Amino acid sequence: MVKLEAGQTALVTGSSSGIGRAFARALAERGLHVILVSRDEARLRQLASEIEGMGSRAEVLTADLEKPEDSRRVEQRLSTGGGVDLFVNNAALGVSGRFADVEVEAAETQIRVNVLAPTRLAHAAIRGMRSRGRGAVIHVSSGAAFVPSLYNAAYSGTKAYLAILSLTIAEELRDSGIEVLTVLPGFTRTEFQERARFDVSRVPGFLWQDAAQVVAEALAALEAGRQLCVPGFHNKVAIALNHLVPYSLMGRLAGVLARLTPRSGPGEG
Repeated sequence: MVKLEAGQTALVTGSSSGIGRAFARALAERGLHVILVSRDEARLRQLASEIEGMGSRAEVLTADLEKPEDSRRVEQRLSTGGGVDLFVNNAALGVSGRFADVEVEAAETQIRVNVLAPTRLAHAAIRGMRSRGRGAVIHVSSGAAFVPSLYNAAYSGTKAYLAILSLTIAEELRDSGIEVLTVLPGFTRTEFQERARFDVSRVPGFLWQDAAQVVAEALAALEAGRQLCVPGFHNKVAIALNHLVPYSLMGRLAGVLARLTPRSGPGEG
């Protein structure tokens, strides 16, 4: 099991807002040195100032993970620079719309940010941790990973990839000293929905969590040695019930859900 302690180093992607920002603050409160990664340098520097005001150290690494050269710089930081004890793979991009109507370049960009970059970054992080025989990785996937989400086909596909990748790596690394946690958030109040143009106006209030709640449950799960975290009781029930639905009917179920909450999309970010 992992024990998060003052003096350790964590790298968090997508840390300028939402769940990533909540992870950065929660880890800083525990005394960890936090490496902040995002393409929004101004926000990162503001957060770094807040963290330093809390008595912890922060390092700003501005990077747009859509760009291979920026992703490589983050890979290098994960594999060098004294080592990273915890890698939080949180950055994600969402684009809403019917699959055939969305520009294919937008779908490709989602794949670069949500699939290619996380794969390369996790590989770099784990290789560095393996040489030291310890470390932890948190992959922030989505409840949408196991439920087809109308108007978010590519997004759901990328999150399904990330969840399966993460769960598989966790088993491969069992007893290695490296823990891998997969987090499947549901609707979480962040800027993610607005940026992705997800209309969530008809999603009932009880289905929502805030980012701090998601992070608190994720860190508790990591320290308990678990491989999977579904924050929120209602989300646990939803995913459990989903496994009772025959695979052949999942698309129909997605259609029913879309009619109940039109154009709604996943809520993490």
